[in-house]
Amino acid sequence: MEDTLKILVVDDDEVDRMVVRCGLTKAGIKMELSEVGNGNDAFSILSTTAYDCVFLDYRLQDQYGLTLIQQLRSSEIKVPLVVLTGQEDEQTAVQLLKAGATDYLSKSRISPENLAQVLRSAIRVYRAEMQVALAKDQLRESHEQLIRKNQELERQQQQFQMQNFKLSEASLLKSHFLATMSHELRTPMNAIIGFSQILLRPKFAQLTHQQADMVERILNNGKHLLMLVNEVLDFSKLEAGQLDLKAEIFDVSKVINLAVSEMRSLAEAKNLSLLVQTNLQNTSVFNDPVRVKQILINLLSNAIKFTESGEVWVEVKELPANRVAIMVRDTGIGIASRDFKRIFEAFRQVDQSLTRKYPGTGLGLAIINSLVRIMGGKIFLESKLGSGSMFKIELPRQITLPPGGVDAPPLQLDSNQVFSSAQNPHHSSSQARQAPIGYPKFKL
Repeated sequence: MEDTLKILVVDDDEVDRMVVRCGLTKAGIKMELSEVGNGNDAFSILSTTAYDCVFLDYRLQDQYGLTLIQQLRSSEIKVPLVVLTGQEDEQTAVQLLKAGATDYLSKSRISPENLAQVLRSAIRVYRAEMQVALAKDQLRESHEQLIRKNQELERQQQQFQMQNFKLSEASLLKSHFLATMSHELRTPMNAIIGFSQILLRPKFAQLTHQQADMVERILNNGKHLLMLVNEVLDFSKLEAGQLDLKAEIFDVSKVINLAVSEMRSLAEAKNLSLLVQTNLQNTSVFNDPVRVKQILINLLSNAIKFTESGEVWVEVKELPANRVAIMVRDTGIGIASRDFKRIFEAFRQVDQSLTRKYPGTGLGLAIINSLVRIMGGKIFLESKLGSGSMFKIELPRQITLPPGGVDAPPLQLDSNQVFSSAQNPHHSSSQARQAPIGYPKFKL
């Protein structure tokens, strides 16, 4: 051992102390040796001074070594203890080890070699015990920290659950408020629109040109406000899962032509061409005609709004697997690829500023996305900034209603409407993207 060891010899026999001292010296132990003759002095010195090892006589005049060991351990005084005993009793040795002795050595076997061996062994055992105790303390501390962290996590989880509950409750209240307010606003708006239309009829009122112009403005703004109110109402119903599809068999080409005719005046006001191309062998579908028209009106409205010159056209064609595609193209400002996902989010517009050029609620595409989904369809977007956009809606020719709904009667399809599975209904453009689904499945 290279380090200088502090060793204490506790023995009431000076000769025995000398034997230990000489033995350790002859063994070449580099040490600082102290000696005491009784248990009380040993306890006192060990209470204030740290030693690397203690050689303790089993039988002291004032007390047994076993008693001193018990006192030291009960006082949390930790030091390697080698008991020197004149007895060859294994039972005594077991008692000593149980009490806290590190090792023992019979006085009859004291020699430089045995002393050095017992000393090194006692120090190794003691250090190993200290490492185990340290590891246990660290493990206990880690366990306590984990318990505290788990308690903190449970507390945070409870807070999150409470916050989620409050958010859900607030969302329901918001949806209810939107639905209520939209319903309440529709009544006066319908009255404004109705009376404005009456005033514009020549047989009901003789208006000057200036008066007629003002009434027309009232009528147009009223229709615009009603459209915004209806969007909010539809959104609140979709969000609450309360929008019902009223499916029936209808001629999809007639619905498309009706929607186009309603939007033609807006296109003509901007000198835009509005074209329709229908490529359907069978124009009958089983769906909600009002909602299909709403989808097309919203798409055409956006196309006209964001197109300053050129044309807007609608194309309807057959798809494999008994599906129908409705495409609305324009030569407008286009959409950057980074904005493809954002435009389908509720209340989201590419330009969110208050001074934006193109007004609106930001609900149109979100409503379209949700309606297409509950119809069992898909929506795709193909666009390039500055080069126009193409929205493609794929719908089943015959939608499936939820349990309890009206079953669809069979549609009469001729044999020419069976398509090869090798046909690809999607566009091959690298910029084609399927629209993200922004809402969960709604109840019908």
